Amino acid sequence: MRERIRLFFILSITFFLALSAISVEAKQSKSNKPSKAELAGISRADTKTNKDGLLRVASSNALIVNQNTGEVLFAKDTNTLTSIASVTKLMTAMVTLDANLPMDEEIAITNEDVDTLKNSSSKLPVGTVLPRSELLKIALIASDNRAASALGRNYPTGKAGFVNAMNIKALQLDMTRSEFADPTGLNNHNMSTAEDLVKMVKAAYQYPEIREITTTASYEAYVKGHHAPVNFNNTNGLIRKSDWIIGLSKTGFIQEAGKCLVMQAMISGQPMIIVLLKSYGSATRSADANRIRKWIENCLVAPKDLQLVWLWLYPENLRLAIEL
Repeated sequence: MRERIRLFFILSITFFLALSAISVEAKQSKSNKPSKAELAGISRADTKTNKDGLLRVASSNALIVNQNTGEVLFAKDTNTLTSIASVTKLMTAMVTLDANLPMDEEIAITNEDVDTLKNSSSKLPVGTVLPRSELLKIALIASDNRAASALGRNYPTGKAGFVNAMNIKALQLDMTRSEFADPTGLNNHNMSTAEDLVKMVKAAYQYPEIREITTTASYEAYVKGHHAPVNFNNTNGLIRKSDWIIGLSKTGFIQEAGKCLVMQAMISGQPMIIVLLKSYGSATRSADANRIRKWIENCLVAPKDLQLVWLWLYPENLRLAIEL
């Protein structure tokens, strides 16, 4: 009797899959669905996931990679060199941590750290003294440029030596198309590609400190001229969303780079690296990220359901199901 039930379900599933395949093929023929590689040519103006199931993002450069398998799920103009703004600070953090400098060493914010290139603001007044560890947190969480500048300036060989170490680190990570010009990202000559930034995110993810800091929603520190601690919010608002499981995050913006976002996040049980560059509009990069998550969830839900049915039919194959 059990064998008949199994046979009935197997035939039913086979029939269902055949119908699904025919339906998908018909939709593909009708919509002329492009391959993953061809998705790079989708217009930036087409910013929604349409009924055809294709992903469209507004970011000019985008790349989604499964961190475990290396599979490219989506690619759009991934090898174009572009300014990366404060995404640079991930490299700043790695070089700082690689130097094994005392994290409790107190460092003063000076006039040298004031941004005269873009005239960006900062919650760190000149004269503020904080431990290296707190400057690293403020640089990564709030993307504060004075904090990042002070970290580079207090490198054993100075800021020039720090930038040189950044470029050496990039070569070690096989980021062959990348170049770093300063520790803040304010200089538009901090250049990279979406492909290289996936490598940088993978490397930065190996640092527990970077994972913890970049996924912290906010941080408080005492600064000069304030009796109460000053709050520094994470520049990636998705960190505060309960429906996201983010393992690493960094944003960036200067005019030449547009709005940028790199993340490692768990989506449908899979670790994904997301790189979004040259977004324009106050919420475009976040909207792209949310659209990507929903698209991946929709893509992966069917196979998981079929695995559960298969496991129900053949419980003796539990080990194989777990491996899948």
